[in-house]
Amino acid sequence: MTNPLDAFHKFSDESLAELALTHASAAIGDGEGRRDNERMEFLGDTVLDLVIAEALFGDRARYDEGALTEMKAQVVSRKALAGSAERINLPAKARIGRGLNRKALSRSVLANLYEAVVGAIYLDGGLGPAREFVLDTLGPELAAARERGGEALPKQAFQEYCQQEFSSPPSYKQLRTRGDANSRAFLIAARAGGKEFPSAWGRTVKEAEHWAAYEALLHLGYDARP
Repeated sequence: MTNPLDAFHKFSDESLAELALTHASAAIGDGEGRRDNERMEFLGDTVLDLVIAEALFGDRARYDEGALTEMKAQVVSRKALAGSAERINLPAKARIGRGLNRKALSRSVLANLYEAVVGAIYLDGGLGPAREFVLDTLGPELAAARERGGEALPKQAFQEYCQQEFSSPPSYKQLRTRGDANSRAFLIAARAGGKEFPSAWGRTVKEAEHWAAYEALLHLGYDARP
């Protein structure tokens, strides 16, 4: 049977591809216990950060640290990874449990599948093939981040807006957390001017606040293009 990821990487060890596409809801049981893609996702997340950081750092435009941080956050966000996962049709290839709807997988599940595939390719072929896969499949997101370039961080732009409109800085409230230590997510809402704005999820508190500020700016009609 042809591996569904052959279009992007020819695996020497097919079991790595199989495991990368196995969500926790459909974990494989064997003598070593239940096996799914969560550990591979952890590795892929790290490789992904390195590849995108390296690509942005090497650009001829010498972005400062703040711009680099903003651009990388855009490219490796749950939204961006989920979009890439859908483009390369990972939902149709994934092994999922009965509790999940293949046609309506959450952004988090899709992003996790993508990261696990990156981890699998790294384990099978090393950094070179993993880099090639990431740059190929996240091309539109990387191009969009480069085009936006030096624009202000959402948190910075939102703070400036609040200082001007409300004469006080915004605050952020953590509403929920989910997942375990290896796959934690935080739900945070921004507050300003006596209002609580639409909340947003992130893999870290910092990332969640980033997207909460972005949601607040959208709600206010501020130009906060991703």
